[in-house]
Amino acid sequence: MAKKTQKETDIIFYIHRFNPDVDSKPYTQKYTIRVEPGMTVLDGLHLIKETQDATLSYRFSCRMGVCGSCGMLLNGRPSLACNTQILDITMKNLTVAPLPNFNIVKDLVPELTPLFEKHISIHPYVIQNKTDEMLDPTGEFYQSPEELTKYLQFSYCIKCGLCMAACPTLATDSEYLGPQPMLQSYRYSIDTRDDGFDKRKKVVGNTHGVFRCHYAGECSNVCPKGVDPARAIQLMKRELVLDYLKIKKHRSTSFIMGKPEGVKRRPEIPKAPPFTVEQK
Repeated sequence: MAKKTQKETDIIFYIHRFNPDVDSKPYTQKYTIRVEPGMTVLDGLHLIKETQDATLSYRFSCRMGVCGSCGMLLNGRPSLACNTQILDITMKNLTVAPLPNFNIVKDLVPELTPLFEKHISIHPYVIQNKTDEMLDPTGEFYQSPEELTKYLQFSYCIKCGLCMAACPTLATDSEYLGPQPMLQSYRYSIDTRDDGFDKRKKVVGNTHGVFRCHYAGECSNVCPKGVDPARAIQLMKRELVLDYLKIKKHRSTSFIMGKPEGVKRRPEIPKAPPFTVEQK
């Protein structure tokens, strides 16, 4: 056996295994690999799969912290395997498990369907009452840089599910919407181009919505993009209270049809292409 260099370290992976087709319950399997500085957990899983156990299952795609596919529990903390370096979190043992608060598809693969269904339920898109203008625009819907900054931070969500896995309320209430859908409800409702607050408040203001949040803050602690779901949830609570007290009415006040004074369309920006399907 080749002698280890000073930069290499043997790390023991304790990996959660579960195949619902053959296993009655989950179990832990032990693997030992040689790790170099800079090696990510995802690199380690690839090495194990390629050299020790081809049956190991996990989910990944971009490998650069963008898609959110490789979310898993690393030494008890929800993290992205692709941008977590092994030697940053351990020098000896690493426990790898699927994200909690989700069912297991196989091994380290969580069933994220509930996350996406809840995300869809809050209408995660700009809803515009001016349908004629949307289909046949006569101008532009202008939004100032100041208005953009109100929701920009919350638009960086990659739907990785880490915040949902860290949420203690979701752990005790499977019907609870959870941090990711609720922060998106605020992101779109605070967008000055949006008219959908009345639809979203019926979803996030119910028994399993924002007022069930105990503000533990773990969702924000584990977010790999600094989105801060806990803050968005508190801000959405405020919007609901102000709306209930009729102190603040959500409506499109920042729309300017046509180009606002002093704003010109840059000549290098092409016009929108024609519709590819018939509009009804």
